[in-house]
Amino acid sequence: MSQSNTPPEINEAHLRTEIEEYEKKLADAASLVARVRHEINNPLAALLGQAQLLLREEELSERVRKRAETIESQARRIQAIVGELREVQLPAAAVNRQDQPLREIEEQ
Repeated sequence: MSQSNTPPEINEAHLRTEIEEYEKKLADAASLVARVRHEINNPLAALLGQAQLLLREEELSERVRKRAETIESQARRIQAIVGELREVQLPAAAVNRQDQPLREIEEQ
């Protein structure tokens, strides 16, 4: 195998730059997901609340009650899906590695 003629400190600097760019993209993606969740949850809460208020009314026809139940169940389904997006976040291990030598990062 041929060995690279590039000094290790240049490779390390390049890798550190790559890591920083990746971490920035990851942070941007996490921020976007948080905004999307917020923008979906606000109208979803209103929709779910209105469906639940309808279902409290005793004078609803069976047909209207079923429609309100469908709205409620689908809103809860969306709520669960949006809730799963909470798991998308910047890994704690990726934060502030600047002071850590690259060899230690690679070993983790």
